[in-house]
Amino acid sequence: MKSKSLVLFTRTPLHVGAGASVGIVDLPIIRESHTGYPVIPGTSLKGVLADLWNDQLVDKKRPQGSDVRLLFGSDEAKDANGGKLLVGESKVVAFPVRSAKGGFAWVTCPLALGRLFRDLGKKQEIIDFDENMCLANDSLLLDGSAILEEYCLEEKEDVPKNIIDTLKDLCDDSLWHDEVEKHLVIVSDEMFKYYVENTCEIAQHVKINDETGTAEGGALFNQENVPAETLFFTVLYENADGCFTKLEDKLKTVNNLIQIGADATTGLGWCSINLK
Repeated sequence: MKSKSLVLFTRTPLHVGAGASVGIVDLPIIRESHTGYPVIPGTSLKGVLADLWNDQLVDKKRPQGSDVRLLFGSDEAKDANGGKLLVGESKVVAFPVRSAKGGFAWVTCPLALGRLFRDLGKKQEIIDFDENMCLANDSLLLDGSAILEEYCLEEKEDVPKNIIDTLKDLCDDSLWHDEVEKHLVIVSDEMFKYYVENTCEIAQHVKINDETGTAEGGALFNQENVPAETLFFTVLYENADGCFTKLEDKLKTVNNLIQIGADATTGLGWCSINLK
């Protein structure tokens, strides 16, 4: 079974919802239960990729011999079969936060990098450091510290070049490729958890009554979104030769740009995507 990495880079905020909530946020995003990190479920990503082949559907079904049936299978009651393209869950690798210098920073952590290097089949030793320290380059430092959101983190040393090179080569999006070296910061697992749990966008929604010009009763709610410029990573497997080639060719037809999650009509969920 062959594998390839699939990388998603959000160009606009992204909302893959977990449903209604009794908490402060009415419509939260899906997160890992044990880390709190945002994720894109494999089911969501698989559905979006399958929709690229909607032109092959016949009466809303996937006909025998079609690429869409080969890759994604069929759930027809009398003729069900599994697809040959296996799609995993997309995990966050780098997350954008505000920075006192440089405008913003992409934060990552030893756990996120460890997962990435494991899936890439590479070995990487992450330097151990305290919660109030980080690995960062001079472009983000003020008096030897990186000020990210309300926290001031002392620089332990520069980000290792091999980590920068690996991350730069992950994604073909021009913004990521050109800026990651200047904006990357490695923080502790604890600080990364804080940032991804507390600095996502919270968008307020309200419906206006056309007659009164005021808010419609019961129509005010808020929605959590993963910010633009977040990097996600997943692994794909093929159970039949040629699956990856068919996927790569199809992604080229949409200029390696797809929409994931809710509110496509208001610009949410647009992502650069590439297979490595």
